[in-house]
Amino acid sequence: MAPESVGSWAKHGAYAAAWKYVIYVLVMKELTKRGERLRRGAASKIYRYIQENHPSGDVGTISTLVSYLKSIESIKLGPFEMSRVARQKARDLDSLYNLEEISGLLPALQVLLAKEHVFVFIDELDRGWDSSEDAKAFVAGLFQACIQINRLHENLRVYISLRQELYADIPVLADDTQKYRDVMDTIRWSEESLLTLIAKRIRYSAQQKSYRQKSDDLTCWSWVFDDKSGQSSFRYMIDRTLYRPREIIHFCTRVVQVAKASHGSAIKLPLSFRAIESAEQVYSSERAEDIAGEYSHQYPGLLSIFEIFRGRSKSFEREALQMLCLELATGGIPTDEKTSTWLPDRDPDDLIGILWHVGFLVAQPVGDASPTKDARSFLGVYQAPYLNLAAAQYFRVHPMFWAYLGLETKIS
Repeated sequence: MAPESVGSWAKHGAYAAAWKYVIYVLVMKELTKRGERLRRGAASKIYRYIQENHPSGDVGTISTLVSYLKSIESIKLGPFEMSRVARQKARDLDSLYNLEEISGLLPALQVLLAKEHVFVFIDELDRGWDSSEDAKAFVAGLFQACIQINRLHENLRVYISLRQELYADIPVLADDTQKYRDVMDTIRWSEESLLTLIAKRIRYSAQQKSYRQKSDDLTCWSWVFDDKSGQSSFRYMIDRTLYRPREIIHFCTRVVQVAKASHGSAIKLPLSFRAIESAEQVYSSERAEDIAGEYSHQYPGLLSIFEIFRGRSKSFEREALQMLCLELATGGIPTDEKTSTWLPDRDPDDLIGILWHVGFLVAQPVGDASPTKDARSFLGVYQAPYLNLAAAQYFRVHPMFWAYLGLETKIS
C-alpha cells in the first residue's frame, strides 16, 4: 500500500473498514452454508448477496481485504478533481468506510445470530511480521474492527491471538489499552505451563488410555526424552527457548527427526540425550535466523551482529560488553551493510538493550554478585520484562544461540 506520507489518509481506519467488510462476509458465507432453512426469510437477502458477489471459488480472504483497501486508497490518493467529481468521490469514500454495500444486510445477520453462535479465531499474525507501516495498520485495524464487530450481537465473537512483542510494537494498540482492558486477556507461558503443553501432546500421541490418565506431566516427558547424569532434559531444552510454545515444539520435533534419521522408524524411547544435543545445532541455527528475520524491519542485518559473538565468551561484564558494542557502533568491527540504517553511532547501552529485547542476551539482576553462578540466574525479557537493565552488571548470550555461535553448550 502507498505510505501515509504520500497523501492525507490514515491507514488504520482503512484497514479497520476492510477487515470489518471481510469478516462480515466470511460470517455470512459460513451461515448460508447451513442448509435451506437459512436461505429463507431474513437469510434470503444474505444468501442472494453472497451468491451474486462472493460465489464459491471466489478470491481468497486476503485478496478480498486488499481489494477493499485498494478501493479506499485509489479515492484518497487519486488526482485532484473538480468540485462535482470531488463530491462524488467523497460520497464513494464514505460509502466504503461505512460498509454501505453490506450495511443493509446486518439486521438480517442479527436475526440469524439470534439462533446461531458464531466464533471467529484469528491467529499467527506474527507470520511475516516486519514492523512496517502496513504491518502495524494491518493488526491495529483488525483490532479495531473486531471490537466493533463484537458489538453487533452477543452470539458473534471474534478472538485475536497476538504475541506480546507485536502488541508492544504497535503504539495505537497501547493507546487504547485503557478502553479495552476488560476484553483483553494476557497469556504468560512458564516452564510449568510449557511442560503441561508438551505432556498433553505426548498423551494425545501415546494412544494408551491408562498412560494418558495416570501419568503426571514430568513422567510423560521422561517417557520420550532421557536425562543425562542427573541433568534434566526438559530443563536443558526449555532453557534454549524464549518460552514460546512453538519453540519447544520445534525443538522436540527436531530431536525426533534426528532419532529417526539415525535409527529409522523403529526408534526406541526414551530418546537419548545425544539426540537432543545433535538436534540442537540445527534448531539453534534456525532460531537465530528466525529471530533476525523477525526484527529485519527494525534492525536490518541483525544476524551479522549475532555473528560478532561467534567463538567469544558466552558471559560478559557490562564494561566489556559496552566496549564490544562501541566497536560495532563506530565501525571498528565490520557488519552487514544493511546495519547502516540503524547501527552507526548508536549508544552502547542502547545496543545492549536492543540485544536483550530481541532475546539474544540475558542479564543477571542486581544483587547477584558473580557471573559464575548457575546460568539460570540470568533472565531474559520474556521472564522479567521490567528488569532494570541499566543496573545489571553481568550478561550472557542466550543459550538458544550457543550451538549456532560455537559457544560452550554445557550449562555451568
